[in-house]
Amino acid sequence: MTDVSGHQEFPRMPLPAAQSIWQLRFDKFRSHRLATLSLAFMALLIVFCLLAWPLSLYLDIDPNKTNLLYRFQGPSSQHLLGTDDLGRDVLIRLMYGGQVSLAVGVFTTFLMSIIGIAIGVSAGFIGGRVDGFLMRVTDVLVALPLIPLLIVLGSLDLTKLGMSNDQAAAPWFIFLRIVIIISLVDWTTMARIARAGTIQMRDRDYVRAAQISGAGRLYNVFIHVLPNISTPIIVAATLTIGRVILLESTLSFLGFGIVPPTPTWGNMLTNAQQLITSAPLLAVYPGLLIFATVMAVNFIGDGVRYAFDPRAEAEGKQD
Repeated sequence: MTDVSGHQEFPRMPLPAAQSIWQLRFDKFRSHRLATLSLAFMALLIVFCLLAWPLSLYLDIDPNKTNLLYRFQGPSSQHLLGTDDLGRDVLIRLMYGGQVSLAVGVFTTFLMSIIGIAIGVSAGFIGGRVDGFLMRVTDVLVALPLIPLLIVLGSLDLTKLGMSNDQAAAPWFIFLRIVIIISLVDWTTMARIARAGTIQMRDRDYVRAAQISGAGRLYNVFIHVLPNISTPIIVAATLTIGRVILLESTLSFLGFGIVPPTPTWGNMLTNAQQLITSAPLLAVYPGLLIFATVMAVNFIGDGVRYAFDPRAEAEGKQD
């Protein structure tokens, strides 16, 4: 095609539609095959665990009801994975146990993130003696062995502090206790990440301009600091969920976590350890679910890091 002056014109190609930063991150996450498969697995696992109550109603099974006449039953139409040493349905208990284990991972990560972000942002933004004190407290917690510390806190007898036996043994309170215990001793990584990001942000020109204009610390923290340090925090929180599930399983396995009859994958492993020779599948099922869940969450966290970190693509190209 030529114009009036005789110059040849080329057809204009339509410009590609602009993509938001979240669309770009989602596309990068989808390109991480293991993360995508792990996310699909976790979605199926969550649905599987949430079907525990409807399935128990359909099969008319109480997950905590014992019946010694039906011990070590094999798979059947009534008990799809058989029964345990007390005649309880294994599949239903695995499903209910998954609800508890996954809920502990999510709620504990949320609570420890709040604690770590509050401490890290306060230390980084205020600085001075506040920074020195908070970081020394963080260093002390990092130096302490995590598992023994959790065992000590988990073994505290709250009835001696004025709490009744019924309250201390209530399933909701034991769940809340585990969430609080792990959150109080495992926030250090989140605090260090938040502090490092805050120190980088507090010296930016727009933050100083806001301070000169009369903006308070809380305004700068919530408007300027937190949105700009959210990427490493989201990545760290995603990776933390798997570690928390493993910690809860370890505590329950050692007898200091959520106690029976409330099922978790950890205390199901505890009950099965003496039956490993006579009924090995009772240990295989919860152990395999813990392993698969932790691996899937870690792969998802790696995919989130790849999607959020602009340096990850460059490193991948160099490799």
